[in-house]
Amino acid sequence: MTPPVTTSSFAANAREAPSPAGRAFARPRLLKGGAAGVRQALFYAALLALWWAVAAREVWPPYLLPSPADVGTFLRDAARDGTLLPAVLTSAARVLAGYAIALAAGTALGLVLARVRVLDETVGSAVVGLQSLPSICWFPLALLWFGLNENAVLFVVVMGSVFAVTLAVRAGVRSLPPLWTRAARVFGARGPQLWRHVLLPGILPAYLGGMRQGWAFAWRSLMAAELLSQSLRTGVGHLLSTGRDLNDMAMVLGMIGVVLAIGLTVDRALFAPLEGWIAHRWGTEGA
Repeated sequence: MTPPVTTSSFAANAREAPSPAGRAFARPRLLKGGAAGVRQALFYAALLALWWAVAAREVWPPYLLPSPADVGTFLRDAARDGTLLPAVLTSAARVLAGYAIALAAGTALGLVLARVRVLDETVGSAVVGLQSLPSICWFPLALLWFGLNENAVLFVVVMGSVFAVTLAVRAGVRSLPPLWTRAARVFGARGPQLWRHVLLPGILPAYLGGMRQGWAFAWRSLMAAELLSQSLRTGVGHLLSTGRDLNDMAMVLGMIGVVLAIGLTVDRALFAPLEGWIAHRWGTEGA
């Protein structure tokens, strides 16, 4: 007698079953990733060589375009004298706190908007409009409400990223085919089971895109807030502002490089592995 098919057994079989797509594409994807890494390294090496050549020819005066060696000297000295690391750690703590709040609030709001039409037609329209508002526009409001302190910076970071997450979650839920829900209910999926085995896996790609965009907006919002908050005596944005005030282009370019390096590192270390896991887990490697 054939055992009945249940939602739990169906999900367990899906987890245990080997992925033919994963086996077929594992080695080509590794080779492709290695080739992409080589191309990226060559690209950045070419940019560095071009920068070095332009600085050596003094197309612009050294105080306007310092050489990579001068920028490297500043970064080395800043790391040795204890200036760089505290600034990076302080900015990281700020952006992580704001991003965590934005992620939680944006996820909850996006789920509600996707399920309640009245709220989607009212609050959802406001969210779409607020998403287009530059995050720096929240800074005057934050100053009036909180003053020049950490709460103002946190507010700017949250408001700069929460709406990107909200819209991504709403779009992910609304793009799910209704047939998936009906088929899952035939197998007995209700409530938490329906969310765990059907809805959440279905919105993961869109949700990851929203997480990625929300992180980018949070990081940019933090840099803008730190640049304008002169009362904050530490942070990557504060060092960038100090370089501007001192007319020290080596410091400015060095801190711009730190900002870019942190952004790329987070994307490569966090979001790229998540994207690969989702693609392997749900069989989209070859898509």
